[in-house]
Amino acid sequence: MAAPAARQALGEITTLLGRGAAFEGKLTFEGTVRIDGRFRGEVFSDDVLVIGEGAVVEAEIDIGEVIIQGTVIGNIKAKRSIEIHAPGRVKGDIHTPTLQIDKGVIFEGRSFMEGATGQKAPPPSVPRANTPAPVK
Repeated sequence: MAAPAARQALGEITTLLGRGAAFEGKLTFEGTVRIDGRFRGEVFSDDVLVIGEGAVVEAEIDIGEVIIQGTVIGNIKAKRSIEIHAPGRVKGDIHTPTLQIDKGVIFEGRSFMEGATGQKAPPPSVPRANTPAPVK
């Protein structure tokens, strides 16, 4: 069952890869897609991907936003947000301006929150050492 916040973001699901189904390839779409089965490949969209509990996705994902309750193995770039709800598992790096990770989630990787995907944060300024004034 989707979390209440996740349910609001979903809207109407336009495509479903159900439990027991397996697909390999490149997935591009508009609207909201839910995966409850197995998927391997690449995902590209500016819209919403929902990875349901029990789903296994091995993919490089470039998406508008993603809501995860299943397992994802691969890197994720989200233009708007990534939500990982229990019992979700993510193994890979994630790039997003907004990140939510619930208690009970397993996350192995690095997270980068740099504003919108593709925009780099300004480099951190290097602190200058304080040099004492000469003694007279």
